[in-house]
Amino acid sequence: MSVRLWQPTPVAPVVRVPIIREFLEYRRRQCGISVGTLHNDQATSLEFWQFLRRQKRTSRTVRLPDIDAFTARLRRRMGVVAVASQLTSVRALLRFLHVSGRLRFDLASSVVRPLIKVDRYPPKALPWSQVRCILRAVDRGTRLGRRDYAILLLMSLYGLGGAEVLGLRLEDIDWDRKTIRICRRKTQAAILLPLLPVVARALAVYVQRSRPIPSPHRQVFLQAVMPHEPLSHRSTIASRLTKYGRRAGVTAGSLGSHVLRHSQATRHIELGTPVKVLGDILGHRLPQSTSRYTRSAVHRLRDLALPLPHG
Repeated sequence: MSVRLWQPTPVAPVVRVPIIREFLEYRRRQCGISVGTLHNDQATSLEFWQFLRRQKRTSRTVRLPDIDAFTARLRRRMGVVAVASQLTSVRALLRFLHVSGRLRFDLASSVVRPLIKVDRYPPKALPWSQVRCILRAVDRGTRLGRRDYAILLLMSLYGLGGAEVLGLRLEDIDWDRKTIRICRRKTQAAILLPLLPVVARALAVYVQRSRPIPSPHRQVFLQAVMPHEPLSHRSTIASRLTKYGRRAGVTAGSLGSHVLRHSQATRHIELGTPVKVLGDILGHRLPQSTSRYTRSAVHRLRDLALPLPHG
């Protein structure tokens, strides 16, 4: 059997525009934003900067009509949600230019995001029968399959997001007390959950038989190929989930990394779990964040439907 050649981990490209590089460093050090947000800031700020150069504008001469023109350009190829995300990065860049003395006027306060109704659509969830089909489609006879099964099982049974699963560390699993510690990505709050027997078996099989050893990394889930770095992108989970979904015959369009979280939350609502209890499991601070799943609990909603009039 041939051995694959070792490939070094790709390094993120260096931003060649000094002012954008300084802006990103400011966001990282002073604002404490996540890596994903930093990537969005980088892509948007570079595009905005190139747009200004084509308009023969600088950091000192940019004006509101330029921002309006850039927004209109975005809207021609993006939806409202994507434009709102882009404008958040533009506003952060303009605020940085102002506080650093490069821009005389505070234009950031005049950049208004499009109005978005958060609950205009119910969360995308799968019937629990389809979730079980996806889990059964994973080949647990392989090293990669045992890892993927443990990941998808955690997301299915605990409603974890992709970042929470990828951030799980070996010390977060207490085998003696049968608990698992989850750090919520958004709030950084830790929650202690019972280690379900089926999850304990899946994790034990992966750690003992498939996780690369020895390894200096404390993250539970590692890449299956050298150099066996920790998994770090939610898109990896989404691609694996899409693969097993197709194998299981689940035709639900795009299967994002949060679909299993939404499916589990919807299942809890349909089983009658109190919203407060479900919110604690999911790590929600506000009950409104949890109550949105009542819209996707179709079986419970049928009880509320009025009968059709006859005649």
